[in-house]
Amino acid sequence: MKKYVIYLIKVLIFFLVLFAGMRIVFIVNYWNLVNHDMVPFVEVLKGFVKAWPLDIASACFIMPIPALVMFILTCFDRDVSYRWVRWYFYLIIALYILAVMGEIGIYGEWRTKLSYKALMYLKEPAEVFNTASTQQTVLLISLWACFTLLFSWLYVRWIEPSFGEYRREKDGIYTFVIVFVAVFGLMFIGMRGGLGEIPISTSSGYFSNYKIVNVMTVNPAYNLMENISNSRMVDSKAHFNYMNSEKAAAITKETHEVECDSTVMVLKTDRPNILIVLLESWSADLIESLGGDSRITPNFHNLEKDGILFTDFYASANRSQQGIASIIGGLPGLPVTTITNHQEKYYAIPSVVKTLDSVGYYTSFYFGGELNYGNILSYLRYNEFDRIVEGKDVKERFHKGKLGIQDVDMLPWAAKDISNQPEPFFTTIFTLSSHSPYDYPKIFEEMEWPQLEKEFVNSAKYTDIAIKQFMDKARQQPWYKNTLFVFMADHSHPSYKNHRMESFPYHKIPLLLYGEPIIDSLRGTTYDKICGNTDVPATLLAQLGLQHEEFFWSKNVFNTCYRPFAFFELNSGLGWKTEEGEYVISVENNITTNTFPKDKSDSLTQQGRAYMQYHFDLFSSY
Repeated sequence: MKKYVIYLIKVLIFFLVLFAGMRIVFIVNYWNLVNHDMVPFVEVLKGFVKAWPLDIASACFIMPIPALVMFILTCFDRDVSYRWVRWYFYLIIALYILAVMGEIGIYGEWRTKLSYKALMYLKEPAEVFNTASTQQTVLLISLWACFTLLFSWLYVRWIEPSFGEYRREKDGIYTFVIVFVAVFGLMFIGMRGGLGEIPISTSSGYFSNYKIVNVMTVNPAYNLMENISNSRMVDSKAHFNYMNSEKAAAITKETHEVECDSTVMVLKTDRPNILIVLLESWSADLIESLGGDSRITPNFHNLEKDGILFTDFYASANRSQQGIASIIGGLPGLPVTTITNHQEKYYAIPSVVKTLDSVGYYTSFYFGGELNYGNILSYLRYNEFDRIVEGKDVKERFHKGKLGIQDVDMLPWAAKDISNQPEPFFTTIFTLSSHSPYDYPKIFEEMEWPQLEKEFVNSAKYTDIAIKQFMDKARQQPWYKNTLFVFMADHSHPSYKNHRMESFPYHKIPLLLYGEPIIDSLRGTTYDKICGNTDVPATLLAQLGLQHEEFFWSKNVFNTCYRPFAFFELNSGLGWKTEEGEYVISVENNITTNTFPKDKSDSLTQQGRAYMQYHFDLFSSY
């Protein structure tokens, strides 16, 4: 069994060398872009190191079949030939190098990695060859053939066992069992990227502020398989054919039209710092002024006295990555998938980060855990934040739970760390402790009264304490007086009130504007019109006097002609709310709610269906 283990180690090293070698081919091919972007050479070298986790995971997905076959053959004490196994490796080597060549071929035109969308163009191979130069086509085919032959030869020469080499040694049955469990257990750990709470994803390769370095780092095979999986899931499960596409587009565009563009200014200055405190999973039921119990978030309630509280504000989806995409790109939630899982579509989504960067804002994002979950990190990197801080970047020895640094430590630390940033800045601090497994330190007497979601409710109380400590620290900082604080949830969560997910009360979340830049007469007031988290980008940009037309799905709620409505997605349906009532349909759960007046029901429900269909059609077309 010793030789068997040595063989698997050699195979792992072989694939790591293959991946690194092809990475060199890619970056050499685009060295002109490296020079143009003035990428430091050390940043390129870091990419090879940062690539290891995904490369190891990719190798661990490849190895189980030959490992299992050779384990079985080794159990038979016979002189057997392993030459036929080489054909499996020939195939894998050829396909992997083909993926690399494909990525090299499309990157120059699309500036993106090889994806499911790119593969769909192969349905029309003539069109593909016609759009590529003959020189490039010949070069890539030649490189594919040469490197396939080279690495196939290397496998046979250095890795493949010789005839009869693996005759069974004098090992007992227990040794076989132990080796089998250990080998395949380690492969499983390698596939998920370790024993951490969050499995590995392509986000682990997005570490640099230079796009081409991130593209080089992410293993193309892993990226392609992840992308195909996400895209096929969308294709197979999400179809919203309520009407013809042209009609859906026309109705949706008409719904977004406003009669005027006259913004009520709520700020004293047009260049305040903007600090978003993104509250993990906070539902409206946690907030006293929104119908919640007063014992849960008293510190948030105290802030309301000097802020503007939105009382009819909704999340369009149920995942953190969807909430973040709403804040940055004004994108409503998507059924089945999220924009963060589709790197090939990032280019089509506008970015408030890039807009603010163009007028001199410094941009940053803080989170006490890891942003690999849901590919959030890759999305943030693409949007070119000047600084991204994760829990692993914080050097203080704070207590950590399974997900990372708890809010009572992370938030006050971030308040002080922000003082190192230039002004004006656009910063998001994403809280953590109100996410399961709720392993926050017990620093208060927990509430026993919730019959449902007791742990979640108490975790919100803990984060509410962290908010007070954060604000106490923030008030001591030089940037405080010129900062607009935006307290809002990324999405909602089941609460002690047990709302159905297929309802607007479930999706209702808090939004509070707070800070010295708010006009004095508006402090302590409420905004009572229907709106949602997709409206944040357009509303903020309008207050800064900046254009926001590219944010089609985002509405400026302080426009005097604003048309109130809110939307949320369901995998098999949607929710649509206007001042006349609300409409919710879930085919999956056989639920339909319609409170619109009979004389307006058809047109208003059609608005919601058109919105969902056009949104999904547009996303699919990117």
